Amino acid sequence: MKQKADQANKTSASYHGKAPHFRVRRSLFKKYLIFGISILLTSFIALSVTMYSFVNQYWEEQKKASLLDNAHQVADAITSYSSIIPSVHSLVIDEHSLVGLTVISISKSVDADILITDNKGICLYCSEDGSCIHKTRAFPSKVLFETTPGEYFSSGTLDGYYSDNRYTAGVPIMLDSDPNPSAFCYVTTKATFLTGLPVTFLQIFLTAAAVMLIIIIIFVAFMSYSMTKPLKQMSSAAKKFAVGDFSVRVNVTSDDEIGELATAFNYMADSLASSEGMRRSFISNVSHELKTPMTTIAGFIDGMLDGTIPPERHDHYMKIVSTEVKRLSRLVTSMLNLSRIDRGELKVNRQKFDMFSLIITILASYEQKIIARKLHITGLEDFRSIVVDADPDLMYQVVYNLIENAVKFTDEGGTIHFGVEETRYDVSVSITNTGPGIPPEDIRYVFDRFYKTDKSRSIDKKGMGLGLFIAKTIMRLHGGDIYVDSRVNEFTTFTIRLPKTVQQSPEPNKEKEQKYVEATVDSETEE
Repeated sequence: MKQKADQANKTSASYHGKAPHFRVRRSLFKKYLIFGISILLTSFIALSVTMYSFVNQYWEEQKKASLLDNAHQVADAITSYSSIIPSVHSLVIDEHSLVGLTVISISKSVDADILITDNKGICLYCSEDGSCIHKTRAFPSKVLFETTPGEYFSSGTLDGYYSDNRYTAGVPIMLDSDPNPSAFCYVTTKATFLTGLPVTFLQIFLTAAAVMLIIIIIFVAFMSYSMTKPLKQMSSAAKKFAVGDFSVRVNVTSDDEIGELATAFNYMADSLASSEGMRRSFISNVSHELKTPMTTIAGFIDGMLDGTIPPERHDHYMKIVSTEVKRLSRLVTSMLNLSRIDRGELKVNRQKFDMFSLIITILASYEQKIIARKLHITGLEDFRSIVVDADPDLMYQVVYNLIENAVKFTDEGGTIHFGVEETRYDVSVSITNTGPGIPPEDIRYVFDRFYKTDKSRSIDKKGMGLGLFIAKTIMRLHGGDIYVDSRVNEFTTFTIRLPKTVQQSPEPNKEKEQKYVEATVDSETEE
């Protein structure tokens, strides 16, 4: 256990106060480039082999047809010549005779050797010079046998008869009226690998393929670079985010998946920058909120303990201490609610209660401030008893926060107007106050946590920018929502919409409404 604990401590220490170590890997650009080039080379090699095989087969078929055709011509010439010779053994082809000239002409035109044998494979005539092997060795009997039916063609060494590969075509020569061949005519030429038309075609193909390969490699390299450049920018930006620099953004140069990822990354960067700004503002606000009341409380308590504050003034300063303690309590409550929201533990305990009664109760708690600032409350005469199915404690926080903001930001002698609108399915309550309003650029942020429109703290000295965020969260938990509308130097309106599950009473709550209105009017008259 101790070893595991020591190892855990070392691991924990290695991750605190140190930048993460990024192991050097082969870049994605190189991977894409190597992968693309490998596929291209494999494809071109496979295509080259396939094309060469087809062309070589075609070339062999053409050779076969040409050699057989020439073999038949020689056989026909010899057959015609046989009428003037007594037997096949008397066959002598003079190069100056018609047959001799025909054989020599055919041999030169097709660049092939012409061989004439008897029916036992003994050479009777060869177009090669005197050093040929045909006059020293009999032609293979197997070849003679396969030629007897009519035609013979092969590619190779003829079972070792030749020392090199050759194309060989042969036909039988029929003399007199003998049904068996009297002699055989063979036309043979070298079949050296990578020669002739297949080689020419392969050279042309490889030249064109090399040019195309270079063009495609450049294109693949450009595409790979274009795809990986935003990813490298994101990696660099993420490393800067890790050290607290959220100013870097990725250039969006396409509308494909990479562009969508870059846009989402920039949106994340904006959110992180905003969160970081709100975090710093929150720390500043919380520090101020904690420091001010604690300093006040400590100063007054110390003054009462050391006798600086006389006993007859203790009650006065204890009230101030009580106010500051309540201020700290509100801060702690807001922080606890925020923590519950983040953990998803804020639950709704639904009960049926009267929303109008809730509004009247909260307004009564602000009666002194309303009277002191000579504020006018309107719209309550149009309210009815609004029974809703919701959490009364959570809804109290929402309405309390909205009324508190309305009283706080309404100009002296201004008006706070309450409006209500009901349908079969929901009820909407609006609170409008005259005053400075909210700038258009701040409207979208008013429900963000830790955000405050009064950044100078000249009016909102006690707020931390959590009230409206918590209010919106509570409304969303109830299946409702909260909206804001404002015009600078004119008004601000917050509207809450809450679903209802019971039929509302059609009769207005005259007693509660009259009681509050009369109390407000009397207080204003006394002031």
